[in-house]
Amino acid sequence: MNPVERTIRNVDKFQQRHTPAAFVFGIIKKYGDDNGGVLVANLAYSGFVSLFPLLLVLTTILGLVAASSSAFRADALKAVSNQIPLIGNELTGNVHELRRSSIIGLIIGLLGLIYGGTGLAQAGLFAMEQAWNLPGPARPGYFPRMGRALLFLSLLGGGVIATTLLVMLNSYAHNAVVLMVVYYLLTVAVSAGMYLGAYRVLTPKGVPTRRLLPGAVTAGILYTLLQLLGTYLVHHFLHTDSVYGVFATVLGLMAWIYLTCEITVYCAEINVVLARRLWPRAIVQPPLTEADRASMALQALQNQRRPEQQVEVSFNDREPDHPVMAPRTPEEVAPPANAPVPGARGEPDGNGSADRQQG
Repeated sequence: MNPVERTIRNVDKFQQRHTPAAFVFGIIKKYGDDNGGVLVANLAYSGFVSLFPLLLVLTTILGLVAASSSAFRADALKAVSNQIPLIGNELTGNVHELRRSSIIGLIIGLLGLIYGGTGLAQAGLFAMEQAWNLPGPARPGYFPRMGRALLFLSLLGGGVIATTLLVMLNSYAHNAVVLMVVYYLLTVAVSAGMYLGAYRVLTPKGVPTRRLLPGAVTAGILYTLLQLLGTYLVHHFLHTDSVYGVFATVLGLMAWIYLTCEITVYCAEINVVLARRLWPRAIVQPPLTEADRASMALQALQNQRRPEQQVEVSFNDREPDHPVMAPRTPEEVAPPANAPVPGARGEPDGNGSADRQQG
């Protein structure tokens, strides 16, 4: 064994013995198993295409509701643009175009924008199905998917309105420390609530909502920090030069969307790894850990395409009659065999699924 391999194996043994390190590596490993980079790129593309239409719908509605109060409308548009720090005044200078159209044109335009925005929801559905290793027969059909997509868009619009109102209220805080702390706590809470709702709509129904809380809270915190970082960069490094500003806005917007999608997928993987206790994972294989076997089995079972098709998984490094402890449906989220389970030995994990996985 050469020194490099010896060092890697020592690091592997260390992370497997220490739960925090093993958990973090388990998330990274699960992200790689699910081709997380492809999922993020798909989400980022759909988000980039649908972002402006979705904001245009929101600002149009705000403009119609606040037509009699130009001051309120200006504050609302400014608050909307602040949701994405790198857009700045580029959005508020052009959102009036749709509102000037005829009523019929406005309705057609809104329907078209909502339909286009469902691409983001479809990408989100696919990402959650991949993260939870949902087999083909368990995935929803066209009409249920469209229903979830519309529900997701409604949730997203409501969340943006809630955060917009928070930004407007914050403008009256006059930099008071206590009010600023309350504002950021509320922002984290609203963001976490948005993520929880989104995960609930996009995640397979068999997964209990409580399994989605850890990722939603983490995503809410990270998303708020991302907004703070974007605001800091805009105020201290980016300028409004007619050439540099355009490139900075486009590239910054793409980076912001990509990082947001990265947070979304990684936090979804947190939920899966926690629910199925997919750690510790081995950096160097063999030997495989139980979590390695369970994850590989999940990937194999995910390839089922028809109810008539049967997919079985076995490993030649263990006894043939020793089953692989991998969930076969979304309802089965218990940990793999020999993993430390809270509570009494052999008890179910809260869904009554500990015994259901056998065989």
